[in-house]
Amino acid sequence: MATKLSQEELLEQFESLTLIELSEFVKAFEEKFDVTAAAAVAAAPAGPAAAVEAAEEQDEFDVILTGAGDKKIQVIKVVRELTSLGLKEAKDLVDGAPKPVVEKVAKEAAEKAAEALKGAGASVEVK
Repeated sequence: MATKLSQEELLEQFESLTLIELSEFVKAFEEKFDVTAAAAVAAAPAGPAAAVEAAEEQDEFDVILTGAGDKKIQVIKVVRELTSLGLKEAKDLVDGAPKPVVEKVAKEAAEKAAEALKGAGASVEVK
């Protein structure tokens, strides 16, 4: 029989996961328990002010690969590091640009992914 982990032990385990692994865990958790991990949103006032407010409070970002640049092989390597894709899938993603590399991640993770891709010579866009 498995031992029950304390909340602190669970948090330590989650700290050691990559963002991709954590994202996959959340998806599996949602499917297994038929729940959604999204935070509840309070009713916002309608109109242009609400749209501006929502844009300012964006907490999920997508990193879009817009071009591979001259160092295509380096870009493919970075795409593989950022995702769980195999070599062929990563190559197809890079060849099919513009395509999203990582989706619905925190701002810090999106910025790190974008910097890694730019460092490899790719052109990217964070939305």
